[in-house]
Amino acid sequence: MKVAIAGAGNVGTAIASDLRANGHEVLLFERDPELVARLREDLEITWVVADACEVSSLDAAGLATVDVVVAATGDDEDNLVISLLAKQEFAVPRVVARVNHPKNQWLFNESWGVDVSVSTPQLLTALVEEAVSVGSLVRLLRFQGGNAHLVEVTLADDSPAAGSALVDLGVPREATVVAVVRDDRLIVPRGDTRLAVGDEVLVLVTAEAEEAVQRLLVGP
Repeated sequence: MKVAIAGAGNVGTAIASDLRANGHEVLLFERDPELVARLREDLEITWVVADACEVSSLDAAGLATVDVVVAATGDDEDNLVISLLAKQEFAVPRVVARVNHPKNQWLFNESWGVDVSVSTPQLLTALVEEAVSVGSLVRLLRFQGGNAHLVEVTLADDSPAAGSALVDLGVPREATVVAVVRDDRLIVPRGDTRLAVGDEVLVLVTAEAEEAVQRLLVGP
């Protein structure tokens, strides 16, 4: 897989290092030549000294050939511009954008070319809630510009789903149970998988079906 990353800060370089270690081809855009000179020796990837907000720079680097663009700069405005250019000008299949300021989260959607937005405060909040919440639905990740979510529910004693097989729950077509964690053991769900109190149930669900899934797993 070929990935282009905009921004050689701590976030961008960490992503680049991990992807390179996993065998992917990585382009890293950074407009500060001095920063690139310092980092180049420690990170063996393709460095592009250019402004990722400029169409000509992206074109010269061959952005039309990449599979994923990650807009990881420390500026939300830049990340939105990069995302929009990647999607509209170069038809990049998948665009992931970093949200620096939580108040700007609402902007990071498909209108700006963003397929997946990542907000650190939002992720931390979700992880805290996931760790302490029983009997409530917690959003972990958002996909497709906000239309789909990965949610988690830890089944409480009074959950209507406890003791039921998945095939009998009547899960909406717009949702799918992707995993069940029981006693620190991952269970790949099938139709005959029977849920139990204390199970952590992970569901990929659209916004329209989220309320129905909550009724099934949590109750009214």
